[in-house]
Formats: sequence, structure tokens, C-alpha cells
Amino acid sequence: MTGDAMFRADLIVTNAKVLTMDAGCPRAEAVAIRGGRVQAVGTAGGIAALAGPDTRVIDAGGRTVLPGFVESHLHLVLGGAELTQLQLGGLHGPENLKAAFAGYAAANPDAPLLMAQGAEYGILDHPVTRADLDAVIADRPLAMMAPDHHTVWANTAALEAAGLLHGAAMPHGHEVVMGEDGLATGELREFEAFGPVLALGGEAHLQLGIATGGEPDPWPDAAQREADKQKIAAGLAHCAAHGITSMVNMDGNRYTLTLLSEMEAEGRLTARVKVPFHFKPHMELSELDRAEAMARDFASDMVCSGFVKMFMDGVIDSRTACMLNDYPGRPGHRAEPLFAPDRFQQICTEIDRRGLQIAVHAIGDGAVRVTIDGYEAAALANGLRDARHRIEHIELIDRADVPRLGALGITASVQPPHPPGVMDFPMEPTMSVGFAPERRRDAYLWKTLKDHGAPVAFASDWPVTDVSVMRGLQAAMTRQPYDARCADERLGLMESLHAYTAGGAWAAHWEGLTGRLAPGLAGDLVMIDGDVEAIAPEDLGSTGIALTMCGGRVTYQGFGP
Repeated sequence: MTGDAMFRADLIVTNAKVLTMDAGCPRAEAVAIRGGRVQAVGTAGGIAALAGPDTRVIDAGGRTVLPGFVESHLHLVLGGAELTQLQLGGLHGPENLKAAFAGYAAANPDAPLLMAQGAEYGILDHPVTRADLDAVIADRPLAMMAPDHHTVWANTAALEAAGLLHGAAMPHGHEVVMGEDGLATGELREFEAFGPVLALGGEAHLQLGIATGGEPDPWPDAAQREADKQKIAAGLAHCAAHGITSMVNMDGNRYTLTLLSEMEAEGRLTARVKVPFHFKPHMELSELDRAEAMARDFASDMVCSGFVKMFMDGVIDSRTACMLNDYPGRPGHRAEPLFAPDRFQQICTEIDRRGLQIAVHAIGDGAVRVTIDGYEAAALANGLRDARHRIEHIELIDRADVPRLGALGITASVQPPHPPGVMDFPMEPTMSVGFAPERRRDAYLWKTLKDHGAPVAFASDWPVTDVSVMRGLQAAMTRQPYDARCADERLGLMESLHAYTAGGAWAAHWEGLTGRLAPGLAGDLVMIDGDVEAIAPEDLGSTGIALTMCGGRVTYQGFGP
């Protein structure tokens, strides 16, 4: 190799509208990649000088090029597994439900569980019961999951097979709903309650990270691990087609990290993945030794840990989100936080003391306050550091708590597809169940939080909603206030793109690796099939991805040779 050849680019993307998300050079025309890293960003002419005889040159044709999208909150393994299950999104009525399951059952005659995803809370005109599902299929176990993944409805055969028909003792916040006849109604709330039903499908070991925080026992053999890796590969391919190059996986355990590391070694990992340790209310603080071990043992540019995930509450539709005020029409019902506030403060203080990051699912304003209080206690005990603790979702927040996020450096990890009415989630029953008219002004306050100093990261929570970043961007840019009392909570286009790139990278402690197109950072980029600044907001969701690249490797190409 000649001295000159040593500096030639491996790949050049040129004739592009490059939005680098790097303040030092915010716009460019071309990007050069060498050795998996950004070699240079600049004009088409300047970057052309780096081309050699073996350099691959991609003409963007005026398309927008951005840093690869950072998906700040998803469930990769579960999403990959669900791609082959029955999808019920947008379906309503008993006849449509019966027809959908009939076709799925015929196509899967040997499936031990007929599992469906995306069943809206209003899929029938009344609360779903096992009798409703028995009328669909009675002689095989059948179940369907709500879009939020916090409620499952099962038929009698599934309840019997899972040992739940006569009820079961559950941890606080998890419930097998019982009927007046002394039998389960078919509604199962939260992971511990519906876990036995999901286990009928043979994937219980994939649910452990989010359900119990535990590990498979016995440890899966090579054949099982390969089957699981194929599910992950399907999820990765799905994400790559939407421009995603980095993701914060909000469930998982050491087994998840092991699978991902094996895939990295096999050359099959097409995105960077961060995996948490799940801390559950029943755990002792000594369990955090496992979290530290995961952070120590998995620390590559592609697979890492280093954070602890907790659930503070459930969701609005099942009235398990913890509120500061009574639910509309339910005097006295606010739901309880899953962690007692004093104990949560002790847990946060210990996690923070160990130098780990914390991410907490908190949807109701009561849960959000308890979470902030926990982070504040940790800062008082240990000193305020660059921890970047984060709150996931923040669907409702009391105004007094808004400035506390910025003051404490807490990241608002929020999901543009989630507000009812903006994308796939209907307005009802969520708005009637959870938001009294006078509280709608306090719902989904992304701009208000950012204006008060909170860092913002955007995500989808796939498979809770569509992983498509472009659809999420459309939702972010077209959302309208619920009524005259509500402010416009949209961020601008560049702010929204930042929340899907550099903002997400910063929130994951990845700003020295990815999230911007700057020399020395990872060669992670996405090419939009158009000029994102010229596309009407209502057309963003139908705009495709032309190219995805992670570490200089093309992981998806939707155009040209």
C-alpha cells in the first residue's frame, strides 16, 4: 500500500444535503468513511479528493443525509419475536376479530399459543372477557396483547393451560382480574400476571429481563440461542430499514447481552445496542452487583450495558399509571407507585453511587414526581454528577415538577407516536380514562420540558408503536393541541431531528461515538429518500429510507445498484 492509498476513503456519499448535527460544521455536501469512522465531512469537491480506485462512491442525488438514527427506547428482542405474530392494529369488532384469528390459526396449526399484538383497549364495545375470546376460538389457547404491552386478554383454554383460571397471587401492581363467579375474567394486567400465558408460546426465557430481571435457568443451549438470534436478526433488519443504527433496548439481561455479543463476533450485529439491568421491587440492593458486572463485561462500541431500568407505574388505559389526582369518574383511585418512595430513594442513591445510569418508566404525574424525588435524593447524597438519569414517557407531569428535570440534568425520553390521536393510538378511551379536561394542558409537554432545560431524546417504544422514525417525525411535527387551554408542544424540525440523533446519543453517553457526522466518530448515517427540509410535515411518514450505514457498513439500501 502506498502512502497515498493509506488515506483514501473506503466509501464516499456525495451530492447530498448533509445535516451533521455537529455545531462546528452543521451542513455539508459529502461524507467520507474510512475504517468504519467518519474520515471527513465537507464539500463535494473537497471530499472527492479522498477517492481512490477502490473507493465506493454513492451519489445521494440531493437527498438528505443525517447521522444514523438513535432509537432511545425500544424492545428489540420482543419486537423481533412479534414480527411473525398476528397483528391486530386498527381492527375492531367481534366478527373482524374472529376472522383474523381464524386465518392465523389455520396458517399456524401447530402453534401452542395463538398470540396477537396490537389489540386496542376499545377493540370491542365493552371490556374484553375470556367469553369473548372463547367465541373466537375455544379449543386452542389464544391471547392478545394491548399495544402498550401492559395488558393481555386470554381465552379460557389459555388461562387453564397457564394455571390462572382460578386466580394467582401476584406482586404489587400485577393482577389477574377476577370475576364475580370466582374465575379469572381473562384480563391480565402487567408482566407477572400475563407471563404464564406468554410462556405457553415457548418464549418465556426472552421475557425474563423485563418480567423478573432474572436469567434463563437452565442456560439455553446453542440451538436455542441460534433460534433467539434469528429473532434478533429479524428485528435488526426491520430497524435498519428505518434508518436506525443505535438503540437503547429497554429490556434485557445478561442473556440478551450474550446473544448480542455472539452476533457481534459472528458479524451479524447491524446496530449498536445498549441493554439494562432490570431492578424489581422485590430485589435487594446487593442485586446491583449483577448490574455492575454486566457493565464491566459488556463494553464494546456495539454492545454495552451500564444502566438500570425500573418501572414506577403502569399505563393510563388500565388505570395503573400513578396519578397525583383521582382518575376521572373513579373517586379515590390514583394507583400506587410500584416502589415505595423512601425505598426508591435508597435504590437510586445506591445505583448512582456505583456510577450507573438510571432509566425509569413513569407515565402518571405521581410516578414522575416519585422518580424525580429519587434522583434528587441521589444527587444530595452523592453530589450532582454527569449521570444523565432519565425518565421514560412522562405522559403527565405537574407544573411544579417541570423545572426540576432541567435543574437535575434529567433527560426526558419521550415518544412522538404515543400521544393519542397523533399516529396509531386513538383518542379514546385514553383521554376519557386518564385526562380530566383541565389536566390535558399538562400532557406530553415535550417543548415545555425542553424550554425549561431538560435534554430531550425521541423514540418509538417499538413494538408498542411502529418503529418508523419518519412516521414518528411526522407525528412530532403535526401534533395539535388538544384544546384551547393546551400549548403547542411541538419542537421544530431541526430540534426533532436532533432528538432522534445527537440528543439520543448524548442521553445514552454515546456522544463520543455516534449521533453526529464529524471526523473520528462512527460511520453511522442514514439517507432520507428526499430533502427532509422541503417535505411537507404531513408527508414525512410516507418518505422512505434510501440508505442506512452502521460503522461504515451498509445495513440497508433502498435505491440504486
